[in-house]
Amino acid sequence: MNKIVTIVLLVMPWSAGIAGSSPTATAGEDFSPPPEQQQLPLAMHSVMKELPRISVGRKNADLTGTDNRALQAAVDYIAGLGGGVVEIGEGEYLMRDSLHLRSNVTVRGQKGKTILLKADGAVAPLVLDGDFGQQQITVKDPSGFVIAGGVAIRDDRAGGFHTTVARITGRDGNTFAIDKPLGADCMVGNNARAATVFPVVSGYNLQGARIENLVVDGNKRANVHLNGCRGAGIFLYRAFATVIEGCVVRNYNGDGISFQQSNDVTVLDCVSEDNASLGLHPGSGSQRPVICRCTARRNGTDGLFLCWRVRHGRFEDNVLQQNGRFGISIGHKDSDNLLRRNRVRLNGSNGVFFRNETLGMAAHRNRLEDNVIEDNGTEGPTAGIRIRGETNGLVFKGNTIRDSRPERAQTQTVGILIEEQVGEVRLEKNTIEAKTPIDDRRTAN
Repeated sequence: MNKIVTIVLLVMPWSAGIAGSSPTATAGEDFSPPPEQQQLPLAMHSVMKELPRISVGRKNADLTGTDNRALQAAVDYIAGLGGGVVEIGEGEYLMRDSLHLRSNVTVRGQKGKTILLKADGAVAPLVLDGDFGQQQITVKDPSGFVIAGGVAIRDDRAGGFHTTVARITGRDGNTFAIDKPLGADCMVGNNARAATVFPVVSGYNLQGARIENLVVDGNKRANVHLNGCRGAGIFLYRAFATVIEGCVVRNYNGDGISFQQSNDVTVLDCVSEDNASLGLHPGSGSQRPVICRCTARRNGTDGLFLCWRVRHGRFEDNVLQQNGRFGISIGHKDSDNLLRRNRVRLNGSNGVFFRNETLGMAAHRNRLEDNVIEDNGTEGPTAGIRIRGETNGLVFKGNTIRDSRPERAQTQTVGILIEEQVGEVRLEKNTIEAKTPIDDRRTAN
């Protein structure tokens, strides 16, 4: 007799039939990507909510140490994972070389308690010419020069961007190898010399880095000067979309914060004080900078110095006071910027100074709105705002320009000084209290 066999098939997730496995999702859960989720421009994955993190500190941290080597190890570790956060504990860290930033890495200190101290510097003359492109130097006295330490090489003709800032990678007696080629001839006959000076924090050829809540102490009494094109307490070069927030830079023998050829840099809630040169120095073609709620005080020259080709920037709610020269200096091709609600006071010369440039290179179409410019000219009689060169298309709106001190102590005696070659200037609803409110020297007027 034939038998009828009934076969029942149960269709289950494949993993359910594996011993010890569990379903990857409960019934009804949908793990498909939402429509707004997209891959990053330069990676084959979408934005992640959690990224690699590491702590570094003098104690009780994932990495422990007291100098730049421990900090750099943490930064490079996170960079190797594609980016993330380095948290530096409180205390003082001795810097014999820069802390070199990396793309997409956030370096975060403990506000007011994480201090990066520049080590004492050494200086020695070169005894052999340093030739352009060469990656070694020979100095008369090697004392103070150490392998893996930072060094700057220059002569009396090789300043600015021609100064070479590098790291020492080897030694043979009085001769040292460096990790970058010399950017200029450094000749013994032109007083060629090397010094262990460098930015305390630096970022070169990167994007998307962040620095938060660090105190940078430049130890300027024990270090020679380094120019702002190649150094500062915090220095960026081609470091695009970098953010500097909540940092203090003090006592650096050079600029406080300088960024060169770096677009879309943001500087927020920072203090740059008691540095030898400029307080805040965006320059050499840095476009669309944002500097807000910062203080630059008691710096040797200018509080805020817009260098060359700084365009489409926004500078708001800053305090620029007691600096040795100008509160704000604007010049070579620095056009189309907005400067609003800044307080500019007690600076050595003019509160705001437009530098003397020809028509093609002047600082056109800048807007100054709702600023307070007061009590400037501590070195002698001056104007609150001085406009030089063939500058054109400026707008001054809603500014307060005054000297609030007793009359016998007043030195900001002119409100706005407009020199002979200046073009169109619009003045709208400004409040000017001065012996000479407006000194307009243009021949057309």
